[in-house]
Amino acid sequence: MKVVILCGGRGTRLREETEFRPKPMVPIGGYPILWHIMKIYAHHGHKDFILCLGYKGELIKEYFRNYLWNTCDVTLSLGRAATIQYHGGHGEEDWNVTLAETGLDSMTASRVKRIRRYVPAGEPFLLTYGDGLADIDVKRSIDEHRKCGKICTISAMHPTGRFGWLSIDPEGAIHTFNEKPRIEESYVNGGFMVCDHRMFDYLPDDPKVMLEQEPIISLARDGQLHSFKHEGFWQPMDTYQETQYLNKLWSEGRAAWKVW
Repeated sequence: MKVVILCGGRGTRLREETEFRPKPMVPIGGYPILWHIMKIYAHHGHKDFILCLGYKGELIKEYFRNYLWNTCDVTLSLGRAATIQYHGGHGEEDWNVTLAETGLDSMTASRVKRIRRYVPAGEPFLLTYGDGLADIDVKRSIDEHRKCGKICTISAMHPTGRFGWLSIDPEGAIHTFNEKPRIEESYVNGGFMVCDHRMFDYLPDDPKVMLEQEPIISLARDGQLHSFKHEGFWQPMDTYQETQYLNKLWSEGRAAWKVW
């Protein structure tokens, strides 16, 4: 299946990073978070990507255009017959990446609508955001989608709390501190969606419409929205603190999303 990743937003809540680069290019462990997301899908056999570009999209284009330069050791010959020799390889040599300009200020529904020409008629596709990581079983989400027969299956995730959770005894002593507690009774849209091609019919051409509003509400009203419950790790990257948290998990060898 084609993997469509939304990469065009301005990421205003992460201004410390996004003033200089698009949010999907913010590094986790030295690699853009976008790379981590693509590695998750590639691990499950889906290596044909469509990136919906917008804000500072030229930096994403530059990264992939110079992928060997960015990922390999290099020997340069500085003579008149200049040559470049790349050493070693990388695990992404069988990836296909379509870099699609979808508008500087377009909302998410319009971005997806504009890449319709790259998804063959009648074929389902995978859809996610360029700022969230999970140890999701992509194959199981696809199986669930096929079984339900709906137009769109959203992966339902438990949100993490903004504040640490404390276990306090009657004397006031703290015995447990949970840095990122999950709200077990609630689910939110964590991305990692599976969509039939009919999804495009629910998307207006209006660049001001968000996927998460009118289109998703209409799908639910028509009985065409399904869920795949993911009970494992999920962490969005909306703030600088969450960026630091994901980098900490990576550096400590606790990156649950690293399934490759």
